[in-house]
Amino acid sequence: MNSMINRWLFLLFLCPWYCLSQTLTGTVIDKVTQQPLETVAIYFDNTTIGTTTDQNGQFSISYTDAVQSTLVFSYLGYEKIFISDYRLKSHINVELVEADNALDEVHIAYDDGLTRRQKLRLFRKEFLGVSKYGKSCKILNEDDLVLKYDKENKALYADSKVALIIVNKALDYKITYDLMDFEINFNYVNERTAEFTVKSVFYYGTSFYKNLEDSGQPKTVKSRARVYKGSVQHFMRSLYNENLREEDYLIFFDGFVVKEWSYFNIEIIAESNFKKVTLKDKVSILYSKNFQSELQVDIDEFYVDIYGNYTPIEGIYFSGAMGKQRIGDTLPLDYGILK
Repeated sequence: MNSMINRWLFLLFLCPWYCLSQTLTGTVIDKVTQQPLETVAIYFDNTTIGTTTDQNGQFSISYTDAVQSTLVFSYLGYEKIFISDYRLKSHINVELVEADNALDEVHIAYDDGLTRRQKLRLFRKEFLGVSKYGKSCKILNEDDLVLKYDKENKALYADSKVALIIVNKALDYKITYDLMDFEINFNYVNERTAEFTVKSVFYYGTSFYKNLEDSGQPKTVKSRARVYKGSVQHFMRSLYNENLREEDYLIFFDGFVVKEWSYFNIEIIAESNFKKVTLKDKVSILYSKNFQSELQVDIDEFYVDIYGNYTPIEGIYFSGAMGKQRIGDTLPLDYGILK
């Protein structure tokens, strides 16, 4: 699953192309008091592009055509604001409303058959991943996580009233992740022996990536390139560019290599950043002759742009190598895009 998982991420597929670079300014205030709010986090979801408001509640943020994701306004104790039509504006005024952040406290002390240590281990595995990149990640504020196991339905849920702060040492990113939903469903659970067989994993939220001090080092650059190749992001960009074979992808159906464009149909949409994609049937994807994935689409069509954005997310299912990718294996959407 692509750390792909928020519902507001890709609402822009009918917006036309604009100039190469734009700057958006604005002011953020408390809706009730009408007073400016300082240090409000403002970022383009799942990118490295963000800023904060000053003491007057004012901000300025620049972006290019590479940015297609939702603009997020996040401030502790307030409801988040999501804006998708920012390309139509040069200045905006935003009013934030105080949120009821009280999570169900009974979840914290709830005796659900699993210890917090067990639940944390399961959460880390399915949220961060088990690759060397996932294992290099550390959540700095795990105490803010509320974890609840539903014994009857064999499901684990997670929530947090504040954004999770994740350091990915292998890729030299600090990720701020606002977790909105997280659920693991199990086929089999043995609480006594701590055996868990995962049936499905679903999560989504908004994220902001910040480069760490060593992000320009050759080792980090190589690691990021290694993660990108064969990722969902790489595949979607290749699909848009209609160069799957040139990017070392082979498409299989019923165990045989097939002509990819006999199964994928790509259609240009006039005055749009996106192309429409339809998939004839469930297919297997082989990258670099070593990494196999499966793609099943339960919707009639989806849309993809040159940067790897795609919509809708729900209804597009990857399994195999791509399906195992988690937060630790992801890069921001503006990775590799010239600013």
